Amino acid sequence: MGGRGWRPGPPSLEDFYAFQLAATAGKLSQLQCGSVAESGQKMEDLPDASAFSTKLKNTLIQYHSIEDDKWRVAKKTKDVTVWRKPSEEFSGYLYKAQGVIDDIVNSVIDHIRPGPCRLDWDSLMTSLDILEHFEENCCVMRYTTAGQLWNIISPREFVDFSYTVGYKEGLLSCGISLDWSEKRSEFVRGYNHPCGWFCVPLKDNPDQSLLTGYIQTDLRGMIPQSAVDTAMASTLTNFYGDLRKALQKA
Repeated sequence: MGGRGWRPGPPSLEDFYAFQLAATAGKLSQLQCGSVAESGQKMEDLPDASAFSTKLKNTLIQYHSIEDDKWRVAKKTKDVTVWRKPSEEFSGYLYKAQGVIDDIVNSVIDHIRPGPCRLDWDSLMTSLDILEHFEENCCVMRYTTAGQLWNIISPREFVDFSYTVGYKEGLLSCGISLDWSEKRSEFVRGYNHPCGWFCVPLKDNPDQSLLTGYIQTDLRGMIPQSAVDTAMASTLTNFYGDLRKALQKA
């Protein structure tokens, strides 16, 4: 990842790379969560996950404070608006999505963060494995996504560090990809730069939540940039639609 953006404060950028290298060197054991996990892999002790989580959280809060005039609308529907700006992490875009969800904060975040129910509603996600649990709100996961745009974008695989924490009156669920050496030939390995979802109750109606997401995904592979931009904006609006349907059924 680029060196310009991930600098909210200590621990240093060198510490961040040390964490990634340790995660790569440590062989990850897979605990089944929604799909058949492979065996024979074991994760070694990681560096201070607490410091890493704090740094990730601070980066998302930094994104959340970016002034409105820095964003440009990428797509707008009746219920969701998606903006974008050049990412400071890589050559693509940082996307921001926002919409109101007719449910309470805990229920919304429970559907978003890693867990077996995510596969039940997220139309893009095809598998999800929890590779390592640190504590209840912190884990490493591997997931795969379906092909998009008539398979112009082929299926992808990601290995992400995920962290959920309180934010003001609501919650923040955030993550970042780890460099993991084992790859499967049927997937292109994508990379999520710092990303996350802020969910807070509406002041005038606490039974509704304002959900704001920040996504900057490097899909990698040989893909036209125009296809990536089209896919990202549409994927985010579809995400809100799928989530609303799932919460109505819950």
